[in-house]
Amino acid sequence: MPEKKDIFDRIMSLKCFKFIQPFYIKYKEILLYLLFGGLTFVVSIGSFALFEQVLKMSPLIANIFSWILAVAFAYITNRIWVFKDVAHGAAGIIKEIFAFFAGRAATLALEELILYIGITLMGFPSIAVKVVGQVVVIVSNYFISKIIVFKSKK
Repeated sequence: MPEKKDIFDRIMSLKCFKFIQPFYIKYKEILLYLLFGGLTFVVSIGSFALFEQVLKMSPLIANIFSWILAVAFAYITNRIWVFKDVAHGAAGIIKEIFAFFAGRAATLALEELILYIGITLMGFPSIAVKVVGQVVVIVSNYFISKIIVFKSKK
């Protein structure tokens, strides 16, 4: 049975996108990860700025709150569109959620270290350090998700 087309497949099947369709088909997972990783980046940076700049939270505390929002967003989008929800049943989904959040907790610790060194020890602007930390985190999270969390069972 052919795979059901999602919204991105339908968009890419429009005549105006036919010329890039082979590229899209070959790299769909990475392209969607970059799209949703970029949106997760916006959620993370935007909420961090809100918590740290507007609500005057400590950068390390603001980062934890922004992490919660960004990880929830990332799990939903990764499961639905990027890695195609490979877990089934309540037990499988709970295991998948646990693995996803555990992987993200590991990269949170890495990002907290980057923020602590960059902001507290070196005195760099918090948003700039957060952006650098997010680049490291996004790349790390892709490999954690691909290899551990959403590994294909086909």
